[in-house]
Amino acid sequence: MDTARVRQMWHLLEPLHALHYYAPESFEEAAALGYGTGERWPSYFAWRAAPLGPAGPARVAAAFYSFSPAMVARYVPAAWEVAAPADVLAARLRAVDRTYRALLDVTGVREAAALARRAAEAADTAGRPLAAAHAELPWADAPHLVLWQAATLLREHRGDGHVAALLTAGLDPVEALVSFAAVGAAPEGVFASRGWSGEEWAAARERLAARGLVDAGGAATPAGRELRAEVERRTDELAAAPWAALGPDSAGRLAELLGGPWLAAIGSGLLPSENTLGIGKI
Repeated sequence: MDTARVRQMWHLLEPLHALHYYAPESFEEAAALGYGTGERWPSYFAWRAAPLGPAGPARVAAAFYSFSPAMVARYVPAAWEVAAPADVLAARLRAVDRTYRALLDVTGVREAAALARRAAEAADTAGRPLAAAHAELPWADAPHLVLWQAATLLREHRGDGHVAALLTAGLDPVEALVSFAAVGAAPEGVFASRGWSGEEWAAARERLAARGLVDAGGAATPAGRELRAEVERRTDELAAAPWAALGPDSAGRLAELLGGPWLAAIGSGLLPSENTLGIGKI
């Protein structure tokens, strides 16, 4: 499978998954469970970690990777004191159902859902904790929910592979963000949402400088740019299996369906610029 197609499918599927974290319906369902909604993090950690069960902060931080463990500990396991993971999962589907019904034109959704599910069910989950947790969840009946579940499983499958690529490159969680900022992916301030202190960020930059990956001003050196490019190449390769199983014709058809006007409706106004942070980092 052409890795350009693999990357394209990520770009097309990511908004389908990510809108859940920002949609008003999601915050309404979170508030009904008892989560604070003054910021998105109480519900974010609950929504995303719920498939893991009542996981503690160490397990969630390991799976999410780019978040400071101290930040994770502020929300986990407190999330499970508000609502049990099973209740969070039920509310998550209600939120997605309401959001998608408000945004989606039904044209093409049933076909897209069937194709996306075929790809998702072909995803290998060995060594991929978030993908495996989602793969164990029962499939919904409604096509628009199947589409969201498939997009989410494939998204976490790619994210798990991205973590493996970062580990292979020798980039720890904060170094992964510092190196990403160093290639101009986003201003450093955008990454503050991951909870790392200024001291932790500076120490990571010093470690990268010692490896010749960033210069004195924090910008990526040629070696640093090549390492980040290799991480993204490897991420694409590790995410390719579901699309190879689906086949080029079916993957192309799904891309055609996902590029329709209803995808633009999902992305319009719901996803802030922070969602451009990159693979597996929302």
